Amino acid sequence: MDKSKAKIAVFISGSGTNLQALIDATKSGHLDAEIVLVVSNTKKAFGLKRAEKEGIETFVFQPKEYSSREIANEKLLALLKERKIDYIALAGYLKLIPTSLIKAYRNRIVNIHPALLPKYGGKGMYGHFVHETVIANQEKESGVTIHLVDEQYDRGNILEQVKVPVLPDDTPEKLAAKILVQEHKLYPKVLDNLIKGKYKINNE
Repeated sequence: MDKSKAKIAVFISGSGTNLQALIDATKSGHLDAEIVLVVSNTKKAFGLKRAEKEGIETFVFQPKEYSSREIANEKLLALLKERKIDYIALAGYLKLIPTSLIKAYRNRIVNIHPALLPKYGGKGMYGHFVHETVIANQEKESGVTIHLVDEQYDRGNILEQVKVPVLPDDTPEKLAAKILVQEHKLYPKVLDNLIKGKYKINNE
């Protein structure tokens, strides 16, 4: 373990393709950091297998297993502190981040969203629901947004966006595939830039 590199925890809920992109970027040097922990809200997330294959510690966080949500959140925060986590990257994590974590990691939690925020964000707007709604509303473009995480879904400061055209024959699946390609390129770059202090962050 390289003590000089920023330590990242990646939070997932599903297959973990963006987790894999981040892992690959740490190996290639495009992301000058180390992923030391992967947190999932479900034991069934395939991303956990990706982490295990790479020898990365995993933790399944299910608040219902604790006597209260507050105690659950304290346990999670304590684990992050014990592992000396510097940044948290949400990669398809479908749960609201506890306020205690947001306060402890203010401006150090990032999320990737498969649309051009502030459009098509908020509770329930994830995955195929986003792409279906974009196509139903006959949007000409969609894309990827990477933003800081605050107390509200998809409302934190936007760091970068990439636009993807929505073509007349696009299905939600086709659009999702195009956007995913851009996600995998953009996320490691933005996370690396954030760690290196390249963004001016509005704290208002």
